[in-house]
Amino acid sequence: MKTNMDGDKLIIGGYEFNSRFILGSGKYDVELIKAAIKDAGAEMITLALRRANSSSENILEYIPENVTLLPNTSGARNAEEAVRIARLARELGCGNFVKIEVIRDSKYLLPDNQETIKATEILANDGFVVMPYMYPDLNVARDLVNAGASAIMPLASPIGSNRGLATKDFTRILIEEIDLPIIVDAGIGSPSQACEAMEMGAAAIMANTAIATSGDITAMASAFAKAIEAGRLAYLAGLGRVLDKGASASSPLTGFLAE
Repeated sequence: MKTNMDGDKLIIGGYEFNSRFILGSGKYDVELIKAAIKDAGAEMITLALRRANSSSENILEYIPENVTLLPNTSGARNAEEAVRIARLARELGCGNFVKIEVIRDSKYLLPDNQETIKATEILANDGFVVMPYMYPDLNVARDLVNAGASAIMPLASPIGSNRGLATKDFTRILIEEIDLPIIVDAGIGSPSQACEAMEMGAAAIMANTAIATSGDITAMASAFAKAIEAGRLAYLAGLGRVLDKGASASSPLTGFLAE
């Protein structure tokens, strides 16, 4: 039986993906990677340069060749550092995808939007498929589009917090106004929150901490996969209307048996 999801692909920079779950690998764990690929169907996994260039622990050994690598510029404090990290990752064989992270704030780990715009423009002109991580702001998102971004990755709430869609209203604006995939990143703490973001029209979800810190990594990875798929299907189907006041009977209130 055909569904609205038949042929529904996530397209980033001209590349097609069947999965709308992206694994963030900051809390690196071999079992997490295995579960994300096997049980959540992840086709894209982030990695920090220090993970790819470590003699003692090389994350690349655990990622299948058919999974797209998404190096991030973790540790960059400005555009210049982000550009240098991205170019080093490409030289190491990590490909042309890059997630821009420029963070100067060590307490809340909030992204520097202006430096992110600068890095995005430089790397897009250098042939990268750029996916910038940003605090959701419509004007910044428009500047990122003009700078050559291939997707926009607004945070849901602070990194690693599992607090969910704290920026829901602002993220919804980006989904409605920006003609690029909006990938909700950072702070998604449960499958239900991932589903809600997908119902809003998010193109994909990036998650790490919620799965890595769960009681059963394999089961949670599977739960995220199903929630993301359910949310996407609900979005494509079109959610039912919401009444601000009163109620509406789902069955007729006339024609009772005794009449």
